[in-house]
Amino acid sequence: MLRKTIKKTKERKKSHIPFRLNLLFFIVFMLFSALILRLGYLQIIRADEYRAEVERTERTTITGSVPRGEIYDANLTKLVGNEARNTITYTRGKNTSGATMAEIALNLADYITMPSVSPFDNEDSSDITVRDMQDFYIAMNQDEVNERLSDEELKLSGSESYQAMLDKVTEDEIADFSEKEKAATAIYKSMNASYSLSTVNIKNENVSQEEIARVSENLDSLPGVGTGTDWVRVYPQGDMLKSVLGRVTSEEQGIPSEKVSKYLAMGYSRNDRVGRTYLEEQYESVLRGTKSIIETETDNNGEIINQVEKYSGSKGDNLILTSDISYQETVEQIAKDSLQKREGRNEEIYMAAMDPQTGDILAMTGQTVGDDGEAVDDALGTITKAFIPGSSIKGATVLSAYMDGVLDTSNNVIEDTPLLFKGSNPIRSIFNQSGSIMINDITALERSSNVYMSRLAMRMGGVWDYSPYKSLPFNGQELLDKQREYYAQFGLGVETGIDLPSEMTGYKGSNPSAVDGLFQAFGQYDTYTTIQLLQYVSTIANDGVRVAPKLVSEIRDTDPDTGEIGALKTEIETKVLNKVAVSDEAMDRVQQGFYQAVHGDQGTARSFFADAPYDAAGKTGTAQSFWYNPETKSSETTVNLTYVGYAPYDDPEIAVAVIVPYLPESSSERTNKENLAAAKRMMDAYFKTGEFEEEQKSNTETVEELQEAQNAAENVE
Repeated sequence: MLRKTIKKTKERKKSHIPFRLNLLFFIVFMLFSALILRLGYLQIIRADEYRAEVERTERTTITGSVPRGEIYDANLTKLVGNEARNTITYTRGKNTSGATMAEIALNLADYITMPSVSPFDNEDSSDITVRDMQDFYIAMNQDEVNERLSDEELKLSGSESYQAMLDKVTEDEIADFSEKEKAATAIYKSMNASYSLSTVNIKNENVSQEEIARVSENLDSLPGVGTGTDWVRVYPQGDMLKSVLGRVTSEEQGIPSEKVSKYLAMGYSRNDRVGRTYLEEQYESVLRGTKSIIETETDNNGEIINQVEKYSGSKGDNLILTSDISYQETVEQIAKDSLQKREGRNEEIYMAAMDPQTGDILAMTGQTVGDDGEAVDDALGTITKAFIPGSSIKGATVLSAYMDGVLDTSNNVIEDTPLLFKGSNPIRSIFNQSGSIMINDITALERSSNVYMSRLAMRMGGVWDYSPYKSLPFNGQELLDKQREYYAQFGLGVETGIDLPSEMTGYKGSNPSAVDGLFQAFGQYDTYTTIQLLQYVSTIANDGVRVAPKLVSEIRDTDPDTGEIGALKTEIETKVLNKVAVSDEAMDRVQQGFYQAVHGDQGTARSFFADAPYDAAGKTGTAQSFWYNPETKSSETTVNLTYVGYAPYDDPEIAVAVIVPYLPESSSERTNKENLAAAKRMMDAYFKTGEFEEEQKSNTETVEELQEAQNAAENVE
């Protein structure tokens, strides 16, 4: 009995906890111990390291835009300037999400007024699109829109994924946007166009001081938003030379797509405004200026927490043009006056003048008739539109024959009589329709002989004797190639080197017959631009030295104190392209021919220039041309009138070229020689004579009166 009691007592003392449970407790104990040790290690040993990681920020340098350089005429009259404007800006952080920007946009809408007419308000004059509103809705409701996507749509990526989201936003959801939401949509659109750590203008038009103040007071709640000053291009002289001056891209357009790689490699940002056309594009590196440098501090989430301007940047350098705006204005008015006399199809005139020795463009204009019947600036047409020139290029033909060795003073007398070839229209001179007259090279230029020029072309093709009603036994293409090679020395059919991009070189006829080279010899085949004709006649005026036309004479910096024109940085020197490979004697004979065309008893330009107080020389041109009528879908026969010339004859200061294209064959403009009338007025205006003499006197009297007033004031002092 006693043994049984002892046994039961021992059984009661034995533990009821299974071994496996004890093992579990032990493992838990060890895990807690490891956790405590790890926490202690992190909090004590590596506390400073991880605290620094949490508080880590990055400093990044970004650049900001500065005003472009301005453009002035030769007398420092401003043609293109900058107008400063208040602006609200946004700089996007490294990892800023669309949702974050949408929230900022919604907050900013409380402080500024944005143009935000939706298509639901007015479809014809809306400032924001349906897509803009969908973008904003998605940014504000990302999770909700995602829930609407199917399993298959959730697997999409990139643009396909986003398009699926756009499809889930109904028209009803955006049509009911409040005014604040529509303003926020417009703001978000601008913000969303920015790249990481780049600055864009959210609003830079009509920004009031009140808006600047409200935004400035709330910058802490508007991360990335700032205020500043922006600029826009202005044109104090209106449309004068505007097509030549060029355009600048907008911030939305940024760098043209075809030049992205080039500009990015030069340190531009994608949304930078750059010169898009003509002078603005040609001199982009000069006008662009030096960007401001801003040190931007971002937190570990990529959000901007501070910005400090390290360098304020510098405005671009300024261009000084070769032309005097008062003379340019006069030439434009001459062109407009000419258009007022138009008849039939004629709706264009192109005129240009330059110093033949330096290449300085003194004036250039093109005027066309707009839909309302008023003249529209097309100065650019002087380098981009080419026309059949007619006899005005005969000086180049004579000199080509001298260079080719088929003409010299021993064989320069040729019979002018109509030429008749098999399969071709007759070739006649206007002054000699059926007779026979012996003339030399000077007389041929004075009287404008088509036959003389054709006989020179025949010689260049290897045919010296004329036999009527026969075919020419030489290759027409080879003759044209030879003529074009010589003409190129004068700037005809090639780039002139003018400091503008996109210069046209004219159209060359193709698949020629042998006789086409004869028509080329008197300007009835290839086409040339006004600026090419101007360079050609300037080369003759300059004794065979061809110089590149230039619109810019100087580059000047900006005075740091006044912000106006500063010191001279670069003077654009005359660029000599080539010297025509012809003897001085041959050049002198062509110059005499041009002189006789103006002063000779039978000169084609005598009626306009013979009595001028300045001694001019030049060559007229009349060419048959064709104009395609889009209404009748047929070509109409028209006439181009041209003139090239220079003055004074002994020491040329000015060369001019005029093209009046597509005149009706029977128009009074042709009879009245509008090409000569316009050219004469251009030279009169330059030399301040004729109808422009009174203007000179008036200007002189005004200057004298001002000088007297100044002297009187100084005496009083």
